[in-house]
Amino acid sequence: MRRHTHIASLAALGLLAVPLAACSSGSTDGGGSGELTSGPIEIWYSTNEQEIAWGEQVVEAWNADHPDEQVTAQAIPAGSSSEDVIAASITAGNTPCLVFNTAPSAVPAFQKQGGLVNLSKTFDDAEDYITSRSGGAADGFRSADGDLYQLPWKTNPFMLYYNKDVFAEAGLDPENPALETYDDVLAAAKAIKESGAADYALYPPATADYTNVNFDFYPFFLANSGGTQLIEDGEAAFAGEAGLETLEFWQTLYSEGYSSAEAYSGDMWAGPFADGVSAMGVAGPWGKAQFDGKVDYGVVSLPTSDGTAADETSTFADSKNIGLYSSCENQQTAWDFLKFATNDDNDLALLEGTGQFPTRTDVDELAADFLASEPFFEPFSTGVPLAVDVPTVGGLAEKLQVFRDAWSQNVQSGSGDLKAAFEEAAQSVDAIAD
Repeated sequence: MRRHTHIASLAALGLLAVPLAACSSGSTDGGGSGELTSGPIEIWYSTNEQEIAWGEQVVEAWNADHPDEQVTAQAIPAGSSSEDVIAASITAGNTPCLVFNTAPSAVPAFQKQGGLVNLSKTFDDAEDYITSRSGGAADGFRSADGDLYQLPWKTNPFMLYYNKDVFAEAGLDPENPALETYDDVLAAAKAIKESGAADYALYPPATADYTNVNFDFYPFFLANSGGTQLIEDGEAAFAGEAGLETLEFWQTLYSEGYSSAEAYSGDMWAGPFADGVSAMGVAGPWGKAQFDGKVDYGVVSLPTSDGTAADETSTFADSKNIGLYSSCENQQTAWDFLKFATNDDNDLALLEGTGQFPTRTDVDELAADFLASEPFFEPFSTGVPLAVDVPTVGGLAEKLQVFRDAWSQNVQSGSGDLKAAFEEAAQSVDAIAD
């Protein structure tokens, strides 16, 4: 569950076309003219093995009761990224009806292409269904017009993993470490470096790619700011007090040698922590599958400048949602199947089978037995209602690249006037049209 959650380039692949059944061209308002129709549909889900198994079970159960509305499913076709594949398919006019791997960051671009159905306007019960299931989290995925072109599906709240063996070797408490504040983490980093227990305290992906903001600055900024997105109300929000505190924290990690600005030679997403090179790592619940058998780890909420209670600490959601695509002919069936796939039973099966949390307000109640038997997931469950995703704005890739360039020059370098550099970056971001 690693690479497919990564928010990749939105550039289309141009000539890629995948033949699909039950699809024809349509409009973003959800069906052009005429009444919504029912019939066979095709869907895509991610290439993650556990999600494929979940999807096959859901499709089998649906098809058994809907002989005239059969669902054909497959993993999303191979490409440089799922976003590129979807964008190219929109251009070719042959998207499936549903994609269970739609990145929130890509929605404005897909919408601009005319590729997505406006759920709010097309289905009379869409607003009630989505908001009753996901609560206020749904508002974070609304497009500029206030409507929903994606159904919030699953979230993977980021937490701070730490290596218990490394902490013990560094003289730190491996069972109840002090990691609530930035000063706590820096003190732990100093002890780790001086003891030689690990090469680095934190080692996020170090390349200049804009998507890497989700593995270093953004989760910590969300925690420190109470859930403020990088861009709020159309303006960059990262140069305020909370942002500068987080930037200073990371600049210190680099200047003191507690983090490395060099790209990791192995798996840059999980490798440094899994390989014992880094004492701490930032990941969602999918980290369990990456680290089991390699690291004896613990999990805590992300630190903040002053220290925030775990049950009040915001974090990065790392969401993937479901898009209903405008080339779908039988949109009524697509909507009915979408609701079936996100009902109580299938949402619980998603959590139990994949370790990923459905984006809903009642996870603790729905999954009470599972969480009691799997205590590892409890802190992540607490983080679900506090998880925030990337802003749903146009031009996001270009805007985040401006931030990332300033990050490389002033944070990873270990020196730089943070206030001046990021105020300038914020002005540049605000000047980029959606």
